[in-house]
Parts: sequence; C-alpha cells; structure tokens
Amino acid sequence: MADQLDGVDFALAAFREEGVWQLQELAHDVLADVDTLSHALRRFPGDGGALGMVAIDEDFFLVVRVAGASTRVLLSDITAADEWELAASAVDHLGLPPPEDDDAQVPAGDLDLLGDLGMPAMDMGVLLDDFDLYPDEMLSDVARRIGFGALFDEHVGLASA
Repeated sequence: MADQLDGVDFALAAFREEGVWQLQELAHDVLADVDTLSHALRRFPGDGGALGMVAIDEDFFLVVRVAGASTRVLLSDITAADEWELAASAVDHLGLPPPEDDDAQVPAGDLDLLGDLGMPAMDMGVLLDDFDLYPDEMLSDVARRIGFGALFDEHVGLASA
C-alpha cells in the first residue's frame, strides 16, 4: 500500500460551507479504499455533503461524493483497477466485475454524480473521452464548472488559463 500512496498526485476534499466552496487536502492514509475515503469525507461540514477528488500517477482519477448515508463514485478509468488498490475498491464498491486484460479505458460509476452542481453526465462523458487530458486537467475543468476552479488550480499547482 505504501508504494501505491507514492503515486498519489493529490487528494482533496471539496465542500460548501454557507454557500462558499472550501478545499482541504486529505491525508493519504484515508486513501486505502472507497469506504475509508467516504468515511473521512463525512467529517466535513458541507451544506450538501462533500466531494473527494483523487488523482493518481497522472493516469486516472476518482471522485467520491458523500451526502448523509449516500456514497456515489466515479472512476475515470476502470482498467486502473488492475494496478491500483483504490481503483479496485471503487470497482468493488460499484459491484462491477474486475476489468479484463483487453478491456478499454472507460469510466465506471455515476457520470451524473455532479449533475446538480453544474456538471451533467453528458458533459462528464465528453470530458472523460478526451484522452489528451491528464487527470488534474480534467478535474480542474470539473472544478471550474461547479464553481471552485481557481481554488482547485491553486491547491494542485496548475497555472491559471
């Protein structure tokens, strides 16, 4: 597990408090699996729950959204489950079979998990189909669309466009 944590590009919790987006870095020890991550996200006081945004090895990302007892998950690339425990736990959480060697790089989970915040499923699908973008770039676009792009870019060290 420790060597897998070295591959974490960033792990952030995003939540709105009194209508204002807040970001906080997540400790890597909460990235063991989706259940541990969702439990950690529940401690944030967000008006509508909290989002966990994790990018790994410039290869894939995971978004976990918790609100009350509900946990919604989006994994950008199901084939990441072959190499990464966190991705494998997302596939398991979703009740999907593990990917096969010849499976395509497709997302798994709830494409509409941010639909009510301004990133509908169709737009998320189009974004995930752009294989020229890195995970941090994709999540920057998501953050911009739902209202905290500049704050996100500042936290992950992306230059403002």
